[in-house]
Amino acid sequence: MTTDVPTLQEEERYRAVLGLDPAGAGTLESLISALHDESWRVRRAAAEAARRLPAPGEVALRLVSVLGERGETGARNAAAEALVGLGDVALGPLIRLLGHSDPDQRKFAADILGQLGRRGAENALIQALADPDLNVRVSAVEAVGRVGSEVGARALERLLKEEEPLLRLAVLEALTQLQWPPPLPVVVPLLAEGRLRRSAYRVLGLIPQVAATELISRGLGSELRSVREAALGALGTQASVADTPLRAEIDAQARTSLKRLPNAMEFVSQAFEAEDYYVRAGALVAAGALREPTLAVLVAEAAREDRLLREVIRTLSRLGAEAGRELLGRMAELSLPARAAAAQALLEMVDPSYVPALSALLEWAEDDLRAVAVKALGRTQSPDAVAPLVALLDEPALAGAAVRALGVLSGGCREAVIKALEAVMEQRPVPAAVAAYAHAGGTAALPTLRRLARDADPLLRAAALDAAVDVDPAVGLELARGALVDEAAPVRASGARVVGRVGDASAGSLLRRALQDEDIAVRLAAVEALGEIGAAERATDLEAMVRHPDGALAGRAVRALARMGTIRPEVLRQAARHSDAEVVKAALQAGAVSAEGVALAVEMLGHPGWDVRATAARVLGDAGGRESLEAVQAALASEQDALARRALSDAVERLSRR
Repeated sequence: MTTDVPTLQEEERYRAVLGLDPAGAGTLESLISALHDESWRVRRAAAEAARRLPAPGEVALRLVSVLGERGETGARNAAAEALVGLGDVALGPLIRLLGHSDPDQRKFAADILGQLGRRGAENALIQALADPDLNVRVSAVEAVGRVGSEVGARALERLLKEEEPLLRLAVLEALTQLQWPPPLPVVVPLLAEGRLRRSAYRVLGLIPQVAATELISRGLGSELRSVREAALGALGTQASVADTPLRAEIDAQARTSLKRLPNAMEFVSQAFEAEDYYVRAGALVAAGALREPTLAVLVAEAAREDRLLREVIRTLSRLGAEAGRELLGRMAELSLPARAAAAQALLEMVDPSYVPALSALLEWAEDDLRAVAVKALGRTQSPDAVAPLVALLDEPALAGAAVRALGVLSGGCREAVIKALEAVMEQRPVPAAVAAYAHAGGTAALPTLRRLARDADPLLRAAALDAAVDVDPAVGLELARGALVDEAAPVRASGARVVGRVGDASAGSLLRRALQDEDIAVRLAAVEALGEIGAAERATDLEAMVRHPDGALAGRAVRALARMGTIRPEVLRQAARHSDAEVVKAALQAGAVSAEGVALAVEMLGHPGWDVRATAARVLGDAGGRESLEAVQAALASEQDALARRALSDAVERLSRR
């Protein structure tokens, strides 16, 4: 293998690396050779494979030796990646490398230790902060920023007295990463140094004190744009760590400073386009402080950065009802993240005056927007919102949302909601209207629900049953007894579901007939219900269904038996032989709590379905012991499917730690 790898084409070399036997003779040297391959794919595959070799201590030492090969950049980076993947095993060799005579080697060691992120390297890295080589010291500072504790942070803090700006800049960034601000008197003089200013303001933002807020606000009023931007970044940082009283102080001081700035609106608007995340975060705080509704769209668009979503929604909510109307009017122009953020904020800002604009949104084609409008209409607590919501009850895409919105609306406009729904019940009831009426009317709706349970329309009979159980479980169970012998399958299925929701283990006899129903949907509902109520007396019926050719029925029977806690090893094995892969996966998941199930998962590593092999790997990763490691490693060595390989790799990693 060692001689073949360099001479094959890339794909062949890649596959050759994947096919190496971790326990084979010469595999380590083959992988070391592959680390020098011209293809990054081959190098990465070799780095990943090195993590799974036996004798990881020997592997770590060999990889460290590759780091010393100057001119072999690709191999050195791949070796570094492999060392990071080895975890704790690599710690000792890398710490020793920090004492190497070559500063290039010491810097490499510090960089990799930082990526490893192990607290055990902290003392060695702190010693490296005194290294005679500046590059090594900077790398050590960055590494301590990733692994440091309070001890490391204090060691970094002392370096702020050094003359070298590059070192102090790295220290400020590392302290920011550690969320460890130095004392305020140490930070203040750094704010005046142009090269350090942005980082100094950033650590200033970590100080949750009014004195720091005053310094930040002073920076917002600076004539220098660079200072204002740095202060804006600090504002965003401080807002993220402030408690409620300080947050109010931040908003007040920012508002005062920005009001004095002649071009505050222009400055804040442009800050939303900054590349620096913290500046954009500060722009949100500034916009909220200014309370300027015309900034609403820019604020909403800041949600394209996921981390800012919470602040975006908070800021939009502070901009007031006028901003809400601005967003409603320009909803079509917003990006999808902005639209989602605006929708959430609208739900906080909504008031009765929004009803016409929200009703207009219902005319749009996009269901996501219409769904938001429906939810917001419910929150308006306005009687004017009743009619547009009731009109949606026979529209499948939004009927469910309309039912929920009418439920919310009935909290403040109950009479209007009930009156409108009673009219629907008399004229043209639909299933969604039945649900809404039951929710709003409560026990007063029961006579109507009993009447509808005998309606000629089977969909209304089923809806009445589902609604009645929500109002009064006893009435629901009573109606379910009749529903189980109804002529219509949807009603019988509904009856089975109701038994599952409110019945107990003694109700298993009610479902016996449903288990043999001619309609598969009824049988599925009955099986699900048995699992919910734990009717062990029906376990034999369910065991027979495990062999049913319909995969949905067989899989659900497996899961129901698992919920009952009565699944037997021989039933698991029957399920594992089913032709439907979903049934096999259900058996694997159901067996994860038992030794028999773990043994079954080992067997299923050789199943022809990749998803079954992946499920077996996940089960072993969750429930297997170290004795399963060899089988999983062997499966990984021969696995070709990418997703299954990922599951097997995860399992190997987890089992190796046991």
